[in-house]
Amino acid sequence: MSLSTALEFLREADKLKAVLRQTRVTFDPERRENDAEHSWHLALMAVVLVEYAPPGTDLLAVLRMVLVHDLVEIDAGDTFLYDDAHAASKRERETRAADRLFGMLDEPVRGELRAAWEEFEAGATPSARFARALDRVQPVLQNVYTDGASWRAHGITAPQVVAKNGPPIRAGAPELWPHVEAMLEEAIRRGALSR
Repeated sequence: MSLSTALEFLREADKLKAVLRQTRVTFDPERRENDAEHSWHLALMAVVLVEYAPPGTDLLAVLRMVLVHDLVEIDAGDTFLYDDAHAASKRERETRAADRLFGMLDEPVRGELRAAWEEFEAGATPSARFARALDRVQPVLQNVYTDGASWRAHGITAPQVVAKNGPPIRAGAPELWPHVEAMLEEAIRRGALSR
């Protein structure tokens, strides 16, 4: 791949810093996290929490997935986990974005990054299940540490949090789920999350 092609893609990827999520950062609950911060945090979580990954997990594959899984949101925008209406068009929007963004690259990198994105979306491998579990643990932690800032802003309840996050966390990092449940119970007790 030519250096100019690689640099143009990296320049485009920098736009991920402008895609805001609903989750707030722990050091300033008024400030929304951006997708680049989220991806970096997931990569760090993968390294720190790899001992909780299921057997057969490839850390390098997890890192690749968490670094590229949200690139498509440059074009498709972030889809809030609890917005079922917006989620209905998510796959279509994100597939178009993946075609354009990964299409900026030459092979073999184009195929490698697209495959990592597809693997994350499918969630069929141990590595993808772990990556997807981290993708659900991270915003729960952010909410716990910001006194439920985005949960409260959107009226999200404990049953919604458990329904959306429990299955992927249990599937990809089952040892983490009891800790997450305990944090949710504490958030309920403190009034950061309603029943």
